[in-house]
Amino acid sequence: MRFLPLLAAALVAAPAVAQDTAPRPVSLEHRMLMRCSAAFAIVASRQAAGEQAALAYPPMKERGTEFFVRSSARVMEEAGLDRASLSAALATEARALLQADTLEQTMPACLAALDGSGL
Repeated sequence: MRFLPLLAAALVAAPAVAQDTAPRPVSLEHRMLMRCSAAFAIVASRQAAGEQAALAYPPMKERGTEFFVRSSARVMEEAGLDRASLSAALATEARALLQADTLEQTMPACLAALDGSGL
């Protein structure tokens, strides 16, 4: 899980969001944003390690990190999550992708979301 430091570093870079209310339920859209953020972190880590399968995807270091930061801020604000809760949710999404071996199946939808984000 070499990518977890990338998740943590990007989360630290995310702007702080005031927590005025209790957390609200996480929507399907929020889950998708977190799943794609986790997928991009995994791919970026693998690309940095030179893994051939990861190199088939567009470079994720810059665009993937920016998607991660913006998505994290959005989920924190809209769902009322603090950084610890968001970090735990992102780690859960990353583990799910790896344990179910669904990263490759997830990436096309996530790449479409990345392109749609304008980043």
